[in-house]
Amino acid sequence: RATLLLSRCLLKMVKGNIIVPEEILNFCCNGLQGSTSPPRVQEPGEREEAPGAMASPLPARNPTEVQMSQLVLPCHTNHRNELSTGQLLKWIDTAACLSAERHAGCPCVTASMDDIYFEHTISVGQVVNIKAKVNRAFNSSMEVGIQVSYEDLCSGKHCSICKAYATFVAQGSSGSKVRLKPLIPQTEEEKIEYSIAAERRRMRLVHKDTLKDLLTRSPPDTELETRDGSGAVPAEKTRVESVELVLPPHANHQGNTFGGQIMAWMENVATIAASRLCHAHPTLRAIEMFHFRGPSQVGDRLVLKAIVNNSFKNSMEVGVSAEAYGQEMSVSPRHINSAFMTFEVLDQEGRPRSLPMVAPEPGDGERRYREASARKKIRLDRKYVVSCKQTEVPLSVPWDQSNKVYLSYNNVSALKTLVAKANWALAREKEKVRMYTLEEDKFLSFRIEMSVCIAASQAFSLLSNLWRRHEWDSHYVSAELVQKVDDDDMIYHVVSRMHRQESKLQDFVILASRRKPCSKGDPYVVAFRSVTLPTHPPRAEYTRGETLCSGFCIWPESEEMSKVAYYNQAMPGYLNYVTTNVAGLSSDICATFEACEKFLLKNKEDLISRLQDF
Repeated sequence: RATLLLSRCLLKMVKGNIIVPEEILNFCCNGLQGSTSPPRVQEPGEREEAPGAMASPLPARNPTEVQMSQLVLPCHTNHRNELSTGQLLKWIDTAACLSAERHAGCPCVTASMDDIYFEHTISVGQVVNIKAKVNRAFNSSMEVGIQVSYEDLCSGKHCSICKAYATFVAQGSSGSKVRLKPLIPQTEEEKIEYSIAAERRRMRLVHKDTLKDLLTRSPPDTELETRDGSGAVPAEKTRVESVELVLPPHANHQGNTFGGQIMAWMENVATIAASRLCHAHPTLRAIEMFHFRGPSQVGDRLVLKAIVNNSFKNSMEVGVSAEAYGQEMSVSPRHINSAFMTFEVLDQEGRPRSLPMVAPEPGDGERRYREASARKKIRLDRKYVVSCKQTEVPLSVPWDQSNKVYLSYNNVSALKTLVAKANWALAREKEKVRMYTLEEDKFLSFRIEMSVCIAASQAFSLLSNLWRRHEWDSHYVSAELVQKVDDDDMIYHVVSRMHRQESKLQDFVILASRRKPCSKGDPYVVAFRSVTLPTHPPRAEYTRGETLCSGFCIWPESEEMSKVAYYNQAMPGYLNYVTTNVAGLSSDICATFEACEKFLLKNKEDLISRLQDF
């Protein structure tokens, strides 16, 4: 690399009429032309070839990928010589913005930052490595995925810090939104992130409704009366208000206040509020979504407000907001941002300490207190269901109103992740039906597909109704609609028979989640996973079965032709049935799928006539 850089510099000197010794120039030029005299420079990410081995082509690097490495200096740290979270947020926002602008080709602004969970702290002298790349571009917004880790230069240890998702909006010269070009994922990881980005976007849009729905359904908080005794700290004592004058160093290259700077100021006042409750130095553990509601410019006065909304046994939630004023602060402020931050106080062994109780103020204080409790439940549900790896999530998660959004997200994203896997192998082919398998450490998955002469929307409508599945799937005895959650999610009680000779039936409680395409090229999706309901416990006459991940994906090939594919991550009780079919000892799965094709073709005309009547 040093030889390459030196060569480029010397060639520039030649073009600038600067005399360079001839032997040095020849050496550099020969090196650039591939001469055997100087050693060849190995590009980043290039693998060394074994002697006599043929070079294998590597996938092209994502053009939107940005890598940033920062050495943590004393000026970046807090009193414990640990990296300030505010400084980390600045670096995260910078890397994400640069990635977004690489794809957009124009200035971009931060619209929101999803929940961030900080797994470790970073000490002075360590290196922060940040990698950001665009996961998916929508019309004028795009999702950027950010991975943060630290590196200890002395020991060589690497450790993950957090993973975040930010939404950026592309802006033209006049401030208008710019329509973005689509992003084409290349690697398996990119295809998974691309596919699931649509689900994360959907979850962001319904986040507020989830909170309101939980508060509406929750009974009055009886704990409120027990927490305003003599030992509780009045919430008003934790209130912090601070003003910041936005100067040119605080602005981005567009003249607006840098989003990372605003987040850093918000983290600062939130930390002060948390310290006033616990009279110690708190540690930030999680940030709930930052949502930027408008820009601020150089010369604005930003007023930052923070207060402890609620304290739990080992953690507290601090609400923080940012408002912008002009030179005359008598004018109504502009709401710039708001967020909720969760803090802990660690003892000398690094374990969370118990915290004082909070006595909220009547009115808005009590509202914030109750909302903090609801947000804690939502955070736990979201972290339990969404943030876990698929193999770490229990099969049948209890379903209720508070976690319905996250279970639906997990259901669809699990199927999309399975679809995006790269190592599917063709196992059987019988006429139009093709069967593929995917062998992983813990699971054997199969995919069965064929092209059907039916519009994708019609196939989607027919296959998303489980109560009709017994018409083509002989294993299904019945399917009862237990609850219609919304237009896209329904819960069924299914009774089935794996083998026709079995006397005892199996039953499932299944969440069926359906999704129409988010953009051109996306499939129609019908995803299934097991849940538990208190109204449908296991019964003696049935063997309770479970499904972790299964469902249909339907791609339109033309107006009247679709590719229909069924995916299933085989559970142990289902494994023998799958392997028997894969090995060719049975054709039951292929026969069932052929019956599915006949069902679709038979009901296509009926569906068209009903839609026309409607």
